[in-house]
Amino acid sequence: MRGAFLAAVSLAAFATADPARAAMLNLLIWEAYIDEQILADFTAETGVEVRQTFYDSGDVRDEVLADPNSNVDVVVTNENGARLYGNRGVIAVLDTGNVPSLKDYTQDWTSRCGGYGVPYLWGTMGILYRSDKITAAPTSWADMMKPAESLRGHIAMYDDHAEAFVAPLVLLGKSVNANDNETLKAAFELMKAQAPYVLTYDYVITSIQSADKGPDIHMALGYSGDQYTLNDKVSAPGLWRYVVPKEGTLSWLDCISVSERSTNKALALQLVDYISNAENGARNAIKLNMPTASSAALALLPEDMRSNPEIYAAPEILAKSQFQEELTVQSVQARRRIISSLAQISDAR
Repeated sequence: MRGAFLAAVSLAAFATADPARAAMLNLLIWEAYIDEQILADFTAETGVEVRQTFYDSGDVRDEVLADPNSNVDVVVTNENGARLYGNRGVIAVLDTGNVPSLKDYTQDWTSRCGGYGVPYLWGTMGILYRSDKITAAPTSWADMMKPAESLRGHIAMYDDHAEAFVAPLVLLGKSVNANDNETLKAAFELMKAQAPYVLTYDYVITSIQSADKGPDIHMALGYSGDQYTLNDKVSAPGLWRYVVPKEGTLSWLDCISVSERSTNKALALQLVDYISNAENGARNAIKLNMPTASSAALALLPEDMRSNPEIYAAPEILAKSQFQEELTVQSVQARRRIISSLAQISDAR
């Protein structure tokens, strides 16, 4: 699986970094998830180079974070991960004393990072689709989980133990944080029936760049904002579109945090503050076409962006959305076994 390969590469990259080199910071982040110019400007102003290492699932990210030998300085993680690793002493406590730009974020947002990160970007999970292949926009998770015959071999799902279960669990009317075996078994039955229609379980931003898979992906599970990255990757503006199904979804928040193990913690804090200030928060949101959690940055966004429902989800959608919570160890193990079995079915084909 590509996820395992990425984890190995990331661990090796961080492990071989020279921790004594003060002019280098290691940033662990999703691919295409920050305005490169912001990092270039930070380097120009401070002389500190920022090296990005990409992950393509939460499981890959967590493997890197859990390794005590990985020289991570700054990491973008989801809200659940920020709280989890913060409580374990892996991620540092952040407040307005060490990250002044936190003053621009309301308590509703900062509390979701648990005091261990600055709210970075947020959004929903939904269905991505190629508008030239699927002319009628999907409206339900059933369009993905119980797809039309024309989609056989054309769907990209996701091998993350949390996000992979959003579609089946919401379609079943269950919590995305379900831990009980009966519910997970019901989700598995849906996922197994869907398997013949799935081309890949790699994250769509990764798989779209594959010459043998990318052109055959017509529908994918993904995050709000992914459509813009996909269109950029295939150089076809407007080709990929995004919808949130009527049943509701996951409302996610990513947090940008500092590793407690960082040997350059003062510089890491400076980088987090730089990325999170009003001006750069707005620049980042505009570049990525994604919503910012900063009140000060929001005020700097153009009105057409703030009123775009593909970027800022409508209140009625958010009202039906769920937040991610920590799963039990047993639930995580069961979910990973399910994903592994689905991958085996896919590999056998």
